[in-house]
Amino acid sequence: MKPPRLNLHTVAHRHLLGQLIQREVLVRYRGSILGIGWSFLHPLLLLAAYTLVFGGIFGGRWDAGNSGKTGLDMALFIYCGLAIFVPFSEAVVLAPKLLLANQHFVRKVVFPLEILPLASLVAASIHGAAHLVLLAVAAMLSGHLHATALLIPLVLLPAWLSTLGLGWLLAAAGAYLRDIGHGMPIFMQLAMFALPVFYPSSAAPALLQSINRTNPIAIAIEDLRRILIDGVPPDWSVWLAMSCLGASVAVAGHLFFSRCREEFADVL
Repeated sequence: MKPPRLNLHTVAHRHLLGQLIQREVLVRYRGSILGIGWSFLHPLLLLAAYTLVFGGIFGGRWDAGNSGKTGLDMALFIYCGLAIFVPFSEAVVLAPKLLLANQHFVRKVVFPLEILPLASLVAASIHGAAHLVLLAVAAMLSGHLHATALLIPLVLLPAWLSTLGLGWLLAAAGAYLRDIGHGMPIFMQLAMFALPVFYPSSAAPALLQSINRTNPIAIAIEDLRRILIDGVPPDWSVWLAMSCLGASVAVAGHLFFSRCREEFADVL
Protein backbone atom coordinates (compact mmCIF):
# COMPACT_ATOMS: atom_id res chain seq x y z
CA MET A 1 0.00 0.00 0.00
CA LYS A 2 1.35 3.40 -0.96
CA PRO A 3 1.59 5.97 1.85
CA PRO A 4 -0.69 9.02 1.69
CA ARG A 5 0.66 11.93 -0.31
CA LEU A 6 1.73 15.04 1.59
CA ASN A 7 -0.96 17.28 0.07
CA LEU A 8 -3.70 15.10 1.52
CA HIS A 9 -2.78 16.30 4.99
CA THR A 10 -4.05 19.80 4.50
CA VAL A 11 -6.75 19.24 1.85
CA ALA A 12 -8.58 15.92 2.05
CA HIS A 13 -7.90 15.54 5.79
CA ARG A 14 -8.11 19.18 6.89
CA HIS A 15 -11.19 18.50 9.05
CA LEU A 16 -9.44 15.63 10.82
CA LEU A 17 -6.35 17.77 11.25
CA GLY A 18 -8.46 20.51 12.81
CA GLN A 19 -10.00 18.05 15.27
CA LEU A 20 -6.58 16.75 16.31
CA ILE A 21 -5.23 20.27 16.78
CA GLN A 22 -8.24 21.19 18.90
CA ARG A 23 -7.71 18.09 21.01
CA GLU A 24 -4.02 18.86 21.50
CA VAL A 25 -4.72 22.46 22.49
CA LEU A 26 -7.59 21.80 24.90
CA VAL A 27 -6.51 18.53 26.52
CA ARG A 28 -3.55 20.19 28.22
CA TYR A 29 -5.80 22.41 30.34
CA ARG A 30 -8.70 20.04 30.83
CA GLY A 31 -9.94 20.21 34.41
CA SER A 32 -8.11 23.45 35.26
CA ILE A 33 -9.99 26.57 36.35
CA LEU A 34 -8.25 29.00 34.01
CA GLY A 35 -8.27 26.59 31.07
CA ILE A 36 -6.63 27.99 27.96
CA GLY A 37 -5.95 31.18 29.90
CA TRP A 38 -2.77 29.46 31.08
CA SER A 39 -1.41 29.96 27.55
CA PHE A 40 -1.27 33.68 28.33
CA LEU A 41 -0.60 33.53 32.08
CA HIS A 42 2.46 31.29 31.69
CA PRO A 43 4.36 33.62 29.32
CA LEU A 44 3.27 36.62 31.39
CA LEU A 45 4.80 35.09 34.51
CA LEU A 46 7.96 34.21 32.57
CA LEU A 47 8.35 37.75 31.30
CA ALA A 48 7.76 39.16 34.79
CA ALA A 49 10.34 36.78 36.24
CA TYR A 50 13.01 37.68 33.69
CA THR A 51 12.33 41.39 34.14
CA LEU A 52 12.71 41.01 37.91
CA VAL A 53 15.88 38.92 37.71
CA PHE A 54 17.73 40.90 35.07
CA GLY A 55 16.32 44.32 35.91
CA GLY A 56 16.33 44.06 39.69
CA ILE A 57 18.85 41.46 40.82
CA PHE A 58 21.41 42.04 38.05
CA GLY A 59 20.73 45.76 38.00
CA GLY A 60 20.08 45.95 34.26
CA ARG A 61 23.68 45.17 33.34
CA TRP A 62 24.69 43.03 30.41
CA ASP A 63 28.38 43.62 30.25
CA ALA A 64 30.78 46.49 29.70
CA GLY A 65 29.68 46.91 26.10
CA ASN A 66 25.96 46.95 26.87
CA SER A 67 25.78 48.99 30.05
CA GLY A 68 22.90 51.05 28.66
CA LYS A 69 20.53 48.09 28.53
CA THR A 70 17.69 48.08 31.03
CA GLY A 71 16.26 45.07 32.80
CA LEU A 72 13.27 45.05 30.44
CA ASP A 73 15.63 45.20 27.46
CA MET A 74 17.36 42.08 28.70
CA ALA A 75 14.07 40.38 29.49
CA LEU A 76 12.83 41.04 25.94
CA PHE A 77 16.11 39.81 24.50
CA ILE A 78 15.89 36.52 26.38
CA TYR A 79 12.16 36.19 25.85
CA CYS A 80 12.67 36.38 22.08
CA GLY A 81 14.81 33.28 22.40
CA LEU A 82 12.27 31.49 24.56
CA ALA A 83 9.38 32.40 22.25
CA ILE A 84 11.11 30.40 19.52
CA PHE A 85 12.62 27.65 21.63
CA VAL A 86 9.62 26.71 23.81
CA PRO A 87 7.23 25.59 21.01
CA PHE A 88 10.14 23.99 19.14
CA SER A 89 11.13 22.04 22.26
CA GLU A 90 7.53 21.06 23.00
CA ALA A 91 6.97 19.60 19.52
CA VAL A 92 10.32 17.78 19.42
CA VAL A 93 9.98 16.26 22.90
CA LEU A 94 6.48 14.93 22.16
CA ALA A 95 7.29 13.59 18.68
CA PRO A 96 9.00 10.27 19.63
CA LYS A 97 5.97 9.21 21.70
CA LEU A 98 3.23 10.25 19.29
CA LEU A 99 2.70 6.88 17.64
CA LEU A 100 2.90 5.01 20.92
CA ALA A 101 0.29 7.34 22.43
CA ASN A 102 -1.99 6.91 19.39
CA GLN A 103 -1.73 3.17 18.74
CA HIS A 104 -5.45 2.97 18.00
CA PHE A 105 -4.82 5.20 14.97
CA VAL A 106 -1.79 3.17 13.86
CA ARG A 107 -3.93 0.05 13.42
CA LYS A 108 -6.37 1.88 11.16
CA VAL A 109 -5.07 1.37 7.65
CA VAL A 110 -6.87 4.39 6.19
CA PHE A 111 -5.81 6.83 8.91
CA PRO A 112 -3.21 9.37 7.67
CA LEU A 113 -0.63 8.99 10.43
CA GLU A 114 1.49 11.75 8.95
CA ILE A 115 -0.87 14.38 10.34
CA LEU A 116 -0.06 13.45 13.95
CA PRO A 117 3.32 15.28 14.05
CA LEU A 118 1.78 18.12 12.04
CA ALA A 119 -1.11 18.50 14.51
CA SER A 120 1.32 18.41 17.43
CA LEU A 121 3.45 21.15 15.88
CA VAL A 122 0.48 23.38 15.05
CA ALA A 123 -0.81 22.99 18.62
CA ALA A 124 2.62 23.96 19.97
CA SER A 125 2.65 26.91 17.57
CA ILE A 126 -0.72 28.08 18.93
CA HIS A 127 0.69 28.03 22.44
CA GLY A 128 3.79 29.80 21.11
CA ALA A 129 1.60 32.50 19.56
CA ALA A 130 0.63 33.59 23.07
CA HIS A 131 4.32 34.19 23.79
CA LEU A 132 4.66 36.25 20.62
CA VAL A 133 1.59 38.35 21.42
CA LEU A 134 2.89 39.13 24.90
CA LEU A 135 6.34 39.80 23.48
CA ALA A 136 4.94 42.30 20.97
CA VAL A 137 2.92 44.07 23.68
CA ALA A 138 5.96 44.28 25.96
CA ALA A 139 8.09 45.59 23.08
CA MET A 140 5.46 48.24 22.32
CA LEU A 141 5.27 49.37 25.97
CA SER A 142 9.06 49.63 26.12
CA GLY A 143 9.23 51.60 22.87
CA HIS A 144 10.98 48.82 20.91
CA LEU A 145 8.15 47.72 18.62
CA HIS A 146 8.83 48.45 14.94
CA ALA A 147 6.96 47.92 11.68
CA THR A 148 9.37 45.09 10.90
CA ALA A 149 7.47 43.05 13.51
CA LEU A 150 5.01 42.26 10.71
CA LEU A 151 7.72 39.98 9.31
CA ILE A 152 7.48 37.59 12.29
CA PRO A 153 5.53 34.84 10.44
CA LEU A 154 8.03 34.95 7.60
CA VAL A 155 11.01 34.84 9.93
CA LEU A 156 9.57 31.81 11.74
CA LEU A 157 8.95 29.81 8.55
CA PRO A 158 12.41 28.12 8.30
CA ALA A 159 12.28 27.08 11.96
CA TRP A 160 8.72 25.78 11.56
CA LEU A 161 9.62 23.68 8.52
CA SER A 162 12.69 22.25 10.24
CA THR A 163 10.67 21.36 13.34
CA LEU A 164 8.03 19.64 11.21
CA GLY A 165 10.70 17.55 9.49
CA LEU A 166 12.25 16.62 12.84
CA GLY A 167 8.79 15.74 14.14
CA TRP A 168 8.22 13.23 11.33
CA LEU A 169 11.72 11.83 11.73
CA LEU A 170 11.53 11.45 15.51
CA ALA A 171 7.98 10.07 15.45
CA ALA A 172 9.07 7.30 13.10
CA ALA A 173 12.33 6.61 14.94
CA GLY A 174 10.57 6.61 18.31
CA ALA A 175 8.36 3.74 17.19
CA TYR A 176 11.45 1.54 16.83
CA LEU A 177 13.59 2.87 19.68
CA ARG A 178 11.70 3.91 22.82
CA ASP A 179 14.87 5.34 24.38
CA ILE A 180 14.60 8.35 22.06
CA GLY A 181 11.48 9.49 23.88
CA HIS A 182 13.25 9.29 27.25
CA GLY A 183 16.38 11.04 26.00
CA MET A 184 14.78 13.97 24.18
CA PRO A 185 13.98 16.08 27.31
CA ILE A 186 17.63 15.86 28.35
CA PHE A 187 18.82 16.67 24.85
CA MET A 188 16.54 19.70 24.68
CA GLN A 189 17.91 21.00 27.97
CA LEU A 190 21.36 20.92 26.40
CA ALA A 191 20.04 22.46 23.19
CA MET A 192 18.57 25.39 25.14
CA PHE A 193 22.07 26.45 26.16
CA ALA A 194 23.67 25.59 22.82
CA LEU A 195 21.19 27.82 20.98
CA PRO A 196 21.42 31.62 21.46
CA VAL A 197 18.45 31.74 23.82
CA PHE A 198 20.13 33.49 26.75
CA TYR A 199 22.96 35.19 24.86
CA PRO A 200 23.70 36.65 21.41
CA SER A 201 25.29 34.31 18.88
CA SER A 202 28.39 36.49 18.82
CA ALA A 203 29.07 35.61 22.47
CA ALA A 204 29.25 31.86 21.80
CA PRO A 205 32.50 29.95 21.17
CA ALA A 206 33.68 29.90 17.56
CA LEU A 207 32.64 26.28 16.97
CA LEU A 208 29.14 26.91 18.31
CA GLN A 209 28.84 30.05 16.22
CA SER A 210 29.65 28.03 13.10
CA ILE A 211 27.01 25.43 13.98
CA ASN A 212 24.34 28.03 14.74
CA ARG A 213 24.98 29.82 11.45
CA THR A 214 23.50 26.77 9.71
CA ASN A 215 20.76 26.15 12.28
CA PRO A 216 17.30 27.49 11.28
CA ILE A 217 16.23 27.66 14.94
CA ALA A 218 19.23 29.80 15.93
CA ILE A 219 18.80 32.05 12.90
CA ALA A 220 15.08 32.49 13.71
CA ILE A 221 15.93 33.57 17.27
CA GLU A 222 18.44 36.15 16.05
CA ASP A 223 16.08 37.39 13.33
CA LEU A 224 13.19 37.76 15.78
CA ARG A 225 15.36 39.99 17.98
CA ARG A 226 16.48 41.94 14.95
CA ILE A 227 13.02 42.71 13.57
CA LEU A 228 11.17 43.12 16.87
CA ILE A 229 13.66 44.98 19.06
CA ASP A 230 16.07 46.64 16.63
CA GLY A 231 13.68 47.28 13.74
CA VAL A 232 16.11 45.80 11.22
CA PRO A 233 14.91 43.37 8.52
CA PRO A 234 16.55 39.95 8.35
CA ASP A 235 19.36 39.11 5.96
CA TRP A 236 17.20 37.83 3.12
CA SER A 237 19.96 35.72 1.58
CA VAL A 238 20.41 33.90 4.89
CA TRP A 239 16.64 33.61 5.30
CA LEU A 240 16.31 32.07 1.83
CA ALA A 241 19.09 29.58 2.56
CA MET A 242 17.47 28.63 5.89
CA SER A 243 14.08 28.27 4.20
CA CYS A 244 15.55 25.89 1.64
CA LEU A 245 17.27 23.96 4.42
CA GLY A 246 14.05 23.82 6.45
CA ALA A 247 12.07 22.62 3.43
CA SER A 248 14.71 19.94 2.79
CA VAL A 249 14.48 18.75 6.40
CA ALA A 250 10.68 18.63 6.12
CA VAL A 251 10.77 16.61 2.88
CA ALA A 252 13.43 14.23 4.24
CA GLY A 253 11.47 13.71 7.48
CA HIS A 254 8.27 13.00 5.59
CA LEU A 255 9.96 10.55 3.24
CA PHE A 256 11.50 8.68 6.19
CA PHE A 257 8.13 8.56 7.96
CA SER A 258 6.39 7.30 4.81
CA ARG A 259 8.96 4.54 4.25
CA CYS A 260 8.54 3.30 7.82
CA ARG A 261 4.77 3.61 7.93
CA GLU A 262 3.85 0.04 6.96
CA GLU A 263 5.96 -1.36 9.83
CA PHE A 264 4.52 0.79 12.63
CA ALA A 265 1.72 -1.64 13.50
CA ASP A 266 4.26 -4.47 13.85
CA VAL A 267 6.77 -2.66 16.06
CA LEU A 268 4.31 -0.94 18.42
